[in-house]
Amino acid sequence: MPKARLTKSVTTKTPKKPVAKSKPAPTRAVTKLRTLPVKKQVLAAKDAPPEGAGVPVSVVDVHGATSGKVSLPRELFAATINQQLMAQAVRVYLANQRERGAATKTRGEVEGSTRKIYRQKGTGRARHGAIRAPIFVGGGIVFGPRPHDFHLDFPKKMKRRALGSALTSKLGSGDVIVVSGLSDLEPKTKYMAKTLSAIGAVKKTLLVTPGSVPGVVRAARNIQILDIVPAQELHTYSVLTNQKLVFMKEALPVLRRTFATKQ
Repeated sequence: MPKARLTKSVTTKTPKKPVAKSKPAPTRAVTKLRTLPVKKQVLAAKDAPPEGAGVPVSVVDVHGATSGKVSLPRELFAATINQQLMAQAVRVYLANQRERGAATKTRGEVEGSTRKIYRQKGTGRARHGAIRAPIFVGGGIVFGPRPHDFHLDFPKKMKRRALGSALTSKLGSGDVIVVSGLSDLEPKTKYMAKTLSAIGAVKKTLLVTPGSVPGVVRAARNIQILDIVPAQELHTYSVLTNQKLVFMKEALPVLRRTFATKQ
């Protein structure tokens, strides 16, 4: 058998084409913008609002005559009126006034014997167990009312904002009156009624006192259209449910200290 001839394959190298070098793109000269220092705007002393500035209102005496002016806290009487927040404050207040007294007893809570009334069979009557079953008079109640906590929480900041909205709304409608000399009035109903008529509070009115003022309370408690509340207990519901707000001049510092200052 003839031997196979081995052939040697020769590979020829192809010459590489020279790659043309790309020229770098010309760089553009970037000019830096010069930033000038920003000067802070400083208010002059005459342009800056005075410290503790409030909303000026007139003060009337017990005869209805103007006796001076006083400033009300801007946090309460120049606030942004938020209708939704006021509605929420009223809802929370009314919910917290509800009592949780309605309650009935189930068959497990009613007093009575646990003995079986009669035997299970042989009597011809319906099968019964304990006498405390709901089917019997004096037995337990099925699905009756149970104690329920209606309390709702309301943050302090939201409470102050709601009160500020209500007071601002009343001030805008001209229903806020500041009275001086009311604590010196003789504690009789007829004098309080004359004062209310003189200052224009002839409809449902809320009188805000600086605290416990027995003479003022005694003179005002028998007037049907008048409600009394201390300044530290003022709330949105009482402001909105009365047409006129009468503030004793001595109650304004208490109001500012309780609600206007940050706590």
